[in-house]
Amino acid sequence: MLALLAAILGPLTLISRPPTGKIAVISLSGSITAGASSLLSGSTITPDLVRNYLTRAENDRAVKAIVLRIDSPGGEIEPCQEILLQIERVKETKPVVVSMGAMAASGGYYISTGADEIVALPTTETGSIGVISYQMDVQGLLDKLGIDIEVFKGGKYKDMFEGFRELTPEEKAIMQATVDEFYDQFVGVVAQGRGLNTDEVRNLATGQLYSGTEAKELGLIDQLGDLDMAINVAAQLAGVEAPKVEHYQQPGLISRLLSGLVAAAQTRISGLSAEDMIVLQVLSHDYRQPLFLYQS
Repeated sequence: MLALLAAILGPLTLISRPPTGKIAVISLSGSITAGASSLLSGSTITPDLVRNYLTRAENDRAVKAIVLRIDSPGGEIEPCQEILLQIERVKETKPVVVSMGAMAASGGYYISTGADEIVALPTTETGSIGVISYQMDVQGLLDKLGIDIEVFKGGKYKDMFEGFRELTPEEKAIMQATVDEFYDQFVGVVAQGRGLNTDEVRNLATGQLYSGTEAKELGLIDQLGDLDMAINVAAQLAGVEAPKVEHYQQPGLISRLLSGLVAAAQTRISGLSAEDMIVLQVLSHDYRQPLFLYQS
């Protein structure tokens, strides 16, 4: 009798239930920067924000895969690099899928290359592979304000990023060399992330925006579809059927409004006019840190 029961029940024990779990959908919207968002700047994407969300999803055992809903024109180079490394790290333990919104260009595309799969709408604006830099020259403004600044330096190029004078041809060549270095880095990241030849990527890396449809033809994304499509792709990669979807949202308008009101109150208390605040911001800017951007 026992042998008969074992023969009947044995095969049944091999039938497993379909795995269940959650898909974490992380919404990332705005410019990519190292600083926090405010009322004036609107929503931003920062390394700290992304790190907190990814850590939360990584530590939740019920979360089997992650979908990054990206809507961004890009931003500062260093935060883009940091976020990319975070995505690549998490991808080692849980599948990561990017769902592109209206725009995921330049730095927005840069961080997307770290995902296992990229899904975009046919109308998504993406690509814009390239780098741009700005060096501010405030000499004219200082002249109008009647401000004279004397610079004492040790080192030929020590004041080239101060913004108090025009760059020399030699200094402009140094800036261009740095831009070229960051451009090569962007090309290499895309080539590695998308499994493309470096020369192929360089031909596409003109700073041009591509539609989702064009990006699919060029191999810059994997599939055309909406957020639901990306969630389905993530579930398939994780081997999850009928997953529960949990949305991680960025701070909303109320939170940014309160932040803006606090900043405005501090300005009012200081007794400074709007013009005074602008001058202080100009003078307090650290021009020794030139702004290099992966931004459309």
